[in-house]
Amino acid sequence: MTQNGTRRPSGRGPGDRIVDLALRGAINTALALPYERRVAAMGALTARAIGPLAGYRRRARANLALIRPDLPAAERERIATAVCDNLGRTLIENYSGADFAARLPPQPQQGDGLDALAAARAEGRPVIFVTGHFGNHEAPRRVLTRMGYEIGGFYREMSNRFVNDHYAATMQGVSGPVFPKGRRGLTGFLRHLKAGGMATILFDLHDRNGAEIPFLGRPARTALTAAELALRFDALLVPYFGIRRPDGLSFEIAVEAPIPAAAPLDMMREATRRLEARITRDPGQWFWVHNRWKEPRKRR
Repeated sequence: MTQNGTRRPSGRGPGDRIVDLALRGAINTALALPYERRVAAMGALTARAIGPLAGYRRRARANLALIRPDLPAAERERIATAVCDNLGRTLIENYSGADFAARLPPQPQQGDGLDALAAARAEGRPVIFVTGHFGNHEAPRRVLTRMGYEIGGFYREMSNRFVNDHYAATMQGVSGPVFPKGRRGLTGFLRHLKAGGMATILFDLHDRNGAEIPFLGRPARTALTAAELALRFDALLVPYFGIRRPDGLSFEIAVEAPIPAAAPLDMMREATRRLEARITRDPGQWFWVHNRWKEPRKRR
């Protein structure tokens, strides 16, 4: 509820509908193109039009200035443009189903965690994969699915409910079940893990109830959920990443060694360090458009 007692927007207002219709139009137009042109076109459209209009490029520039003030303004602009291009490519790839899957390698090229993963499957032990909005976060799940693994997911729903309805559908049917954040989704997710299931959690969004963990040099509120559930269910905690190659279309898949069991805070610090290492190598592949270092609201 708002301060005057009226209900907050449900995410299905007129403005949400307009944004959804515009996005659907762009997606449907892109899907009519051959795959290579489709991905390149959606990247360019997001970098040159959607990103600036939606404020994504401005947010990326601001976050880069906050974290990397040492970089020349022209370099921050270049990275911000690359971020929007990657965002657009990722979006249309995830709507492209079999076309996207056909571009992925048959197995991870970086596989330090594969032996542990195979052992967990043989033992019926649950696995929680942790990753961030880097490259294409759905790429590793698709590759491992093709190798015979069934991997669900736990995700935060979008504020625009119209967009969320069809974007969530892109995650369904790829592998195991996906669960929205919330009481009902959490119940299903816990049952999935208890039965020895595997699932993915993206941990790089601001969580107002999370612990402060240094991320790229500044404290960021980070949920400890993945580590807490790993300890609760004796699950492996395995970072994985889908790294976009310079051609903009193909990927290198990394399944890293499991994070050793420890205090939840220490485990998520290590998960954060793993993601930081990827971002440092290629900052243009991380979604700097998120408000990761959100300042706490001041009480009136």
